[in-house]
Amino acid sequence: MVAPPAAPSEAPRLTLVDTHAHLNDRRFASDVTRVIESARDAGVQAMVVVGFDLPSSERAIKLAHQYPCLWAAAGVHPHHARDVDAGTLRTLERLAQDERVVAIGECGLDFYRDLSPRPTQIEAFGAQLQLAQRLNLPVIVHSREATPQTFDVLGRHPLPAAGVMHCFDGTAADAARALRQGLFISCAGPLTYRRDPTLADAIVSVPADRLVIETDCPWLSPAGHRGERNEPAHVRLVAEAVARVCGLAVAEVARQTTRNAAALFHTPALAGAALETVA
Repeated sequence: MVAPPAAPSEAPRLTLVDTHAHLNDRRFASDVTRVIESARDAGVQAMVVVGFDLPSSERAIKLAHQYPCLWAAAGVHPHHARDVDAGTLRTLERLAQDERVVAIGECGLDFYRDLSPRPTQIEAFGAQLQLAQRLNLPVIVHSREATPQTFDVLGRHPLPAAGVMHCFDGTAADAARALRQGLFISCAGPLTYRRDPTLADAIVSVPADRLVIETDCPWLSPAGHRGERNEPAHVRLVAEAVARVCGLAVAEVARQTTRNAAALFHTPALAGAALETVA
């Protein structure tokens, strides 16, 4: 007899890392402790809080010092590229040398919204890649409707310490090129609801040791939570989606992506960070 599926409360305990969360967003200002506790209950033992401008990068670092399970990334999103000047880069370099910072980012190109001029985006992206080279830090790359240009800029600024294509949403060919340029591939909520098999095929093509998972919360809520604020606890649903498309046990996906996150950010402690609540 086949055993009935386990009830949600009986789901196996997993060890997960959300490699891209925006707990520094104002939508978490009133309940960040509860959100972290909810993540703990879902098996998420570490989260990387990612900056998108200077104030949010400072907030990410502050949170990472307050909560041992959090780590920070400091960077300027392409939407804010118009604000990047020499002073911005000096401040970013100072922030990035904090002991809780594990990456530069998110930075890159966004030709979908074009909230900053494209040449300005390219210049700001290149400057942050140069910063990552000086500090020997990995890079969290944002690329939307700008895949060829993103790869072109990366080709001019080789990564000294790897990096990750955040919220990957391309083809298997795009994934292969990203891998050749030293990037990990990060899978997010879209895998849970995309009917077109292109993304699933791309994720299946990624070597097991080069894939990580994320929520990009508060955005990109997975299937079953569309229209709600996304949270790190939902990274478990991304792991389950990866397991389905790859034909693996979710526990194996959790173990492998957690190991990968520690390797990507050169932070072994990230995979073993204790979830503690700071009063």
